[in-house]
Amino acid sequence: MNTTTMMRAMPAEHRNQLLRIAREVNFPQGTRIFEEGRRADRFWIIRSGTVTLDMHVPGRPAAIIENLGLDELVGCSWLFPPHTWQLGAQATSPVRAYEFDATAVRLMCETDPELRAAVAQWVGQVIAHRLQAARTRLLDLYAPYGSGSPR
Repeated sequence: MNTTTMMRAMPAEHRNQLLRIAREVNFPQGTRIFEEGRRADRFWIIRSGTVTLDMHVPGRPAAIIENLGLDELVGCSWLFPPHTWQLGAQATSPVRAYEFDATAVRLMCETDPELRAAVAQWVGQVIAHRLQAARTRLLDLYAPYGSGSPR
């Protein structure tokens, strides 16, 4: 069970607050949704389709960190300064998603401490999961066999 989706991680009251400002968007397969190092001014919740998160590796093709699907959050960097994407994202199939304006969500969080706590906990869970996924993936790609075992 994926506990990092908005549906599972946030109380219905706060989830509905956010969904009221969402707009529906579509991305054709192959669309670069965002690039590492660029300004993170929005985020998405996948309604259908798949998105890969990737990381630039100098001198090599980008390393795919994680594949995302239904109800998963695309983009975490919008919540924390400097609001710059830490990964890249690409639609690997046609994607329908809810898109959220990051500035509007941050402003809502400034005026509603309970919403701020719910969003911070949800995005924090996603970030913790993605850090582990990135570690595992990078060890799979670049470390000698067995070097990723817990100490």
